Amino acid sequence: MAELDKVLLDLVSPMVEDKDSLTVKEMPSDSDREVVLHVIAKNDDIARLIGRRGSMASALRQVMSVASHTDDKRVTIKFEEIENGERAE
Repeated sequence: MAELDKVLLDLVSPMVEDKDSLTVKEMPSDSDREVVLHVIAKNDDIARLIGRRGSMASALRQVMSVASHTDDKRVTIKFEEIENGERAE
C-alpha cells in the first residue's frame, strides 16, 4: 500500500521555492475508497502548483490517480495557502 501523502510530497517538493513551508496532509473522508490530500504552502508556491488554467494541478491529479490505482482508491487533492508568518505543520 502506497503512502499517497508521501508520494505527492515527493512530486511537489521540487516545484516550490519554500520547501520549509510545504506540507501534505491526508484528511478524513466520508468514503473508505477516497483519500483527500491537502497541499499547504505559501501563496506563490500554490499558484505555481496549480499552474495556468489548472494545468499543473490536473497533471498532479492524474499522476496520483495512477499511484492510487493499486490501492483501489480515489484521490482528491486540495490546495491551501498558509497565512504570512504561519508555518505548516
